[in-house]
Amino acid sequence: MSQDNDSQGQGDERSRERMLFHLKTRGAQMAAAIAARLDMTPAGARQHLLKLEADGLVTSHDRQEGRGRPKKYWELSRQGHDRFPDRHSDLTLDLLQSVRTVFGEPGLQQLIAHREQACLSAYRAHVGDGGPLRRKLAALAEIRSREGYMAGIAEEEPGRFLFIENHCPICAAATACQGLCRSELAIFRAVLGPDVEVERIEHIPAGARRCAYRVRSLPA
Repeated sequence: MSQDNDSQGQGDERSRERMLFHLKTRGAQMAAAIAARLDMTPAGARQHLLKLEADGLVTSHDRQEGRGRPKKYWELSRQGHDRFPDRHSDLTLDLLQSVRTVFGEPGLQQLIAHREQACLSAYRAHVGDGGPLRRKLAALAEIRSREGYMAGIAEEEPGRFLFIENHCPICAAATACQGLCRSELAIFRAVLGPDVEVERIEHIPAGARRCAYRVRSLPA
């Protein structure tokens, strides 16, 4: 294979990886929207999507929106989501089961509580105590993204935000031990403070594409 063909192949692979990341973080999209976001032609985007579909990484479905022909949307398949791995899931599950077996349920809850306090300390140091809610959420999204959660925020209206995590790097552990998810919700509430309400509205272990939390400042 020539060097030009090698370069083209690597470029195509990078484009498809960017496409997978885009679908992971934004959910179902039309080819035209993906093309505009990734600075490629609609025809080029469709070509990449068809290749990803053939590889089992994306699926498509038609969606009726008003009059006219249905529009085709593309999204990650389960195999596509698996390209964003759960960190050391087998080892983590084995360790959780071992703790449960050796120390019982109280020992497991003690482990979760210890992790909660360690996370709370680290997050508080990064987020700080004061400042606007938007700044605190942005800081929390930054540290969570470092940990692999692909976190971000979106403002729904003044004083009310969505805190979004597009990936869960401990999904297998969280599914096997629901206390981990309860603990994380408690951590967010503690870090953001008593004048902030945090409600989980989407949950990956429950089958959602992402975890999402509605966050709002409480009236004074």
